[in-house]
Amino acid sequence: MKLSIILGTRPEIIKMSPIIRECERGGLNYFILHTGQHYSYNMDKVFFKQLELPQAKCNLDVGSGSHAEETGKMLIGIETILLKEKPETILVEGDTNTVLAGALSASKLHIKVGHVEAGLRSYDRRMPEEINRILTDHISDYLFAPTEKARKILLREGISEDKIFVTGNTIVDAVYQNLKIANEKLNVLDKLGLDPKNYFLVTLHRPENVDDKERFRRILKSLGQLGRQFSLPVIYPIHPRSKRRMKEFGIKANYVKLMAPFDFLSFLQLESNAKLVLTDSGGVQEESCILGVPCVTLRDSTERPETLEVGSNILSSGNLDDVLESVKLMVNRENSWINPFGEGKAGKKIIETISSLNEI
Repeated sequence: MKLSIILGTRPEIIKMSPIIRECERGGLNYFILHTGQHYSYNMDKVFFKQLELPQAKCNLDVGSGSHAEETGKMLIGIETILLKEKPETILVEGDTNTVLAGALSASKLHIKVGHVEAGLRSYDRRMPEEINRILTDHISDYLFAPTEKARKILLREGISEDKIFVTGNTIVDAVYQNLKIANEKLNVLDKLGLDPKNYFLVTLHRPENVDDKERFRRILKSLGQLGRQFSLPVIYPIHPRSKRRMKEFGIKANYVKLMAPFDFLSFLQLESNAKLVLTDSGGVQEESCILGVPCVTLRDSTERPETLEVGSNILSSGNLDDVLESVKLMVNRENSWINPFGEGKAGKKIIETISSLNEI
């Protein structure tokens, strides 16, 4: 049997890293197909190297574009490679255009599709990610649900129980494995002159936040107020999209330390030592929960409700009073919550499941 791991963004590389390591450890017949959805493959080669992963065999270098442009180019490119390589099974992870294109290409070629992180729902169909994850779940043969809640969601949508496997989330494996690598190689806090648990860390890039001039302006104003009120640095490694919008809108971030994006290992080290994280990223909500760092999510909904239930995370609208109140509630919260995403063996469970079903 032959397996293809299809990915295209850095968050997917991170979450697939435990699965790739399991394939390597077991000597499986597999290959990595990189669509280049966010960055060219040449730029991501460094990322693979830093995480100590083997390089991708195939790359499409699709680049950025509209949802239709990205997905269309990927459908054509992925189909060509699948026809040539003839894997029996493909794996995709999450909710990107790469995930939808990979699953759709494979299913039409009668290749088995495994969806890692299946069953997540925000119930907000204005988010393109919500459309991607719903469609992918319903054309997949193997649905690797990270939690029991995700399994129940899939069952309610009429997906057959024998297709669903609760494995935990590979982000737990990835955080443990990659933080170990980071701490062996780096000391980013010393480099930036930061003290552990004495700074706020921000990530902000989603269109609903940064493409809305007034909402983006309000959030940045709130972040600046946090810095003044708590007398702590507010560190914001700014996403290129967000940086462009700030320039277009003519808005500034007073009392916020804007920085170039960090590589994943540096960011993971920063995240693990932050006093509190403010984010609109689904992955960061999970990571902060696993790391025991309180989180304020600058969104109206989340597809990670488990973080709200265990008390590691809270939703905030982005208005000044709401952000300040949310931070006050979370900033000194005891990190005694139980991580709901598993014990860090999801990658192993996923590969064992596929191997047993397909006799890889």
